[in-house]
Amino acid sequence: MARRVLVFCGNPVSGSLCEHFTHAYADAARGAGHECRTMLVSELKFDPNLRYGYHQRLELEPDLVAAQEAIRWAEHLVFVYPTWWGSLPALMKGFIDRTFLPEFAFRYRKDSVFWDRLLAGRSARLIVTMDAPWWWDTIINGATSRHTMAAPVLKFSGVRPVRQTVFDQVRKASPEKRERWTQKVRRLGAAAG
Repeated sequence: MARRVLVFCGNPVSGSLCEHFTHAYADAARGAGHECRTMLVSELKFDPNLRYGYHQRLELEPDLVAAQEAIRWAEHLVFVYPTWWGSLPALMKGFIDRTFLPEFAFRYRKDSVFWDRLLAGRSARLIVTMDAPWWWDTIINGATSRHTMAAPVLKFSGVRPVRQTVFDQVRKASPEKRERWTQKVRRLGAAAG
């Protein structure tokens, strides 16, 4: 069954391995009959600083309005990004802060500890690269970037399930290994999974 898929590259470096994976996933998804849009954080024009928190509204730039529209449109969200210092790249974090806002991603209930998850009905895949071994990132660092995206951002907003694919020790990876990774990304894209 064809799905509507948004593939977001959170690496601000143009031409990165994450950008390569973004295009590989999207091309395979389209080739399998899925509708697919891509978005590269490196090409978006926006202020990443949520300078007033939720106390004062900061008008969204056109690229963020388009991003929210694409997220609403999508049935499946794919976030491709590197782990830097155990976390998301700053520009991607700014994108999340500025885009996943109250009344878009969630709504607080009056006089309640509960909230409405406004992005329910969508699934997600995280495709994460890192130089550290996956076990180090998971056991020692607590998989901070993956946990942040999966639980406090996506699941909080109603996106479930959130699946994860990790490519580790990128710096040492041979061209053959990178090609095997690309083939795996293409298989994920074809399945829109």
